[in-house]
Amino acid sequence: MDLIRNVNGKFLRCGYTTGVCAAAAAKAATALLLSGEKADSVQIKTPSGINLTIEIAETSVSGETVYCAVRKDGGDDPDATNGILIFSAVRRIAEGVEIDGGEGVGRVTKPGLDQPVGAAAINSVPRKLISEAVSEVCEKHGYSGGISVTVSVPGGEKLALRTFNPNIGIVGGISIIGTSGIVEPMSNKALVDTIKLELRQLYVSGGRSVLLTPGNYGENFARDVLRLSSSENISCSNFIGDAIDYAVELGFKKILLVGHIGKLVKLGIGLTNTHSANGDGRMETLVACALEAGAPLSLLRSVLGCVTTDAALELIEKEVLLPETLEILKKRIDRFLLKRVPDDTDIGFVCFTNASGSGRILIQSENSEKLLDLWRT
Repeated sequence: MDLIRNVNGKFLRCGYTTGVCAAAAAKAATALLLSGEKADSVQIKTPSGINLTIEIAETSVSGETVYCAVRKDGGDDPDATNGILIFSAVRRIAEGVEIDGGEGVGRVTKPGLDQPVGAAAINSVPRKLISEAVSEVCEKHGYSGGISVTVSVPGGEKLALRTFNPNIGIVGGISIIGTSGIVEPMSNKALVDTIKLELRQLYVSGGRSVLLTPGNYGENFARDVLRLSSSENISCSNFIGDAIDYAVELGFKKILLVGHIGKLVKLGIGLTNTHSANGDGRMETLVACALEAGAPLSLLRSVLGCVTTDAALELIEKEVLLPETLEILKKRIDRFLLKRVPDDTDIGFVCFTNASGSGRILIQSENSEKLLDLWRT
């Protein structure tokens, strides 16, 4: 892949996600199925809008099924899946595009993940990418029937043991994931340095207010739901504490944090690096808040068994304790943020959920509306 990032003076090559691999393999296999023409490579437009040329590593035909594989390329920041082959097998069906997982692709066993219990661990963004790639080929060849796509990863079950899948209730293989389609080549230090650089550039250009968004979810919610300008938006990834500290050090006087509940809940116990490798504490925080709100022991045990915050909040809501629990969490996050900054700095937060497919605010600081006005378009 030719996409390059300048990271601390080093030019590092980007990679592409397992979702892109599956979509490219499905596109090539569908083209061979419908036209008889074998492709050495295919074009895929990633969710981030970048067009990629993906090489097809293997192609085979068995009866009415066509198999194509793409080799995962993690760029200069490889993860556990770097170099593996990701297959998509396609065949004709009556209508629609059906997507499932085969060998080496995990199955969801606990509620609250991107896919329902029992489904293959192929997340919604890759599913959309696969469906669009297959539909594009069908339209090109005038085919009005349906296509079945089965994604498989030889060796995926063993490989998954090196990931967090067993901890969150995905068994039997890896997940097919990716929100942007691109794997960015950044170490933790390089990413923190980049955040600091962007903050410094914003300050030097005259900015004294900064909107911090942890990851793609926060950035998308701020732009698409809150309708905020991105002119002073800094993506801080998991490094919320580092971003706040450096913003204060530079002299920013107004700071607003917009993040998903899955990340911001960790602020309730003072965890400032929200990457799962540095600790979790999401359910423990919610249990503490729910306990203070009067939750029974049975509910607290159920919350501890959840794998996502959205699933936990759903259980708490059934007990009619959600408003009280969230109010306690709000106070915890408020206290943490206020301790992090001097008295002359105005800091607030907006915490949201994407449950049920639509983003909505769960809790927000008292000063958040005033801060939001700084970026409303």
